[in-house]
Amino acid sequence: VVMIQCVGSREGDHMYCSRVCCSQAIKNAIKLKDANPETEVYILYRDIRTYGMKELKYREARDKGVTFIRYDVERKPEVTDENGKLRVKVFDSVLGTDILLDADRLILSAGVRPQPDAEEFSSKLKLPLTQDGFYMEAHMKLRPLDFVNEGMYLCGLAHAPKFISESISQARGAVSRAVTILSQPHLMVGGVISVVDQDKCVACLTCVRSCPFSVPQIGESGAAEIEPAACQGCGICASVCPRKAISLLNYKDAQIVAKSAVLCA
Repeated sequence: VVMIQCVGSREGDHMYCSRVCCSQAIKNAIKLKDANPETEVYILYRDIRTYGMKELKYREARDKGVTFIRYDVERKPEVTDENGKLRVKVFDSVLGTDILLDADRLILSAGVRPQPDAEEFSSKLKLPLTQDGFYMEAHMKLRPLDFVNEGMYLCGLAHAPKFISESISQARGAVSRAVTILSQPHLMVGGVISVVDQDKCVACLTCVRSCPFSVPQIGESGAAEIEPAACQGCGICASVCPRKAISLLNYKDAQIVAKSAVLCA
């Protein structure tokens, strides 16, 4: 049995590590050895990434006789059909020579891919993506489960490649974050939000186009409306409104000018 790691990962458009492949391959190799100790199992790898306590599984696999052969990305394993049987050719950098393996079974560890519709979905909800195509959290340390948009949370493979146990832990955290909002009888909003002067608004749609969170909408009255609970208080709509119909609460132009005059007095 030959297992080839990093198939479609850590190269080209997918430079990230899929994380689960090495540990899963080693776990399967141990099961094969337990079922039949005479089975020859080869794992062809670039780097074995069994982090944490999973390193013990790697050592167990070696003790049970699983053979690990490291290959270089410039000289990948080659698979050919020899009279109906698979033959794997791999260059062993330690021995400095090619090794031929006749495989009864060939397993390829394919990489984890982001959802194909992630880009379309993120553009509709204004959710940022990483350069690898997964959804990005608001802050890796301070808000690891939150999106930039308030009230939206992420978990699992939508965030990044990870084990099922990690996805479950993250899902529980996301649920806990959502419960803190849903369990409250009233929703506390930020003090700095944008407000619209309905008499000045001419529905030019400038605020609708410029808001990075898609909060302003044209209401039935024909003027822009901003939901206070959804507003992030960034002030972009207030700065671009040609009619000065939008202002930040407690940060109107007259207030800022008066404060500046006091500071400069």
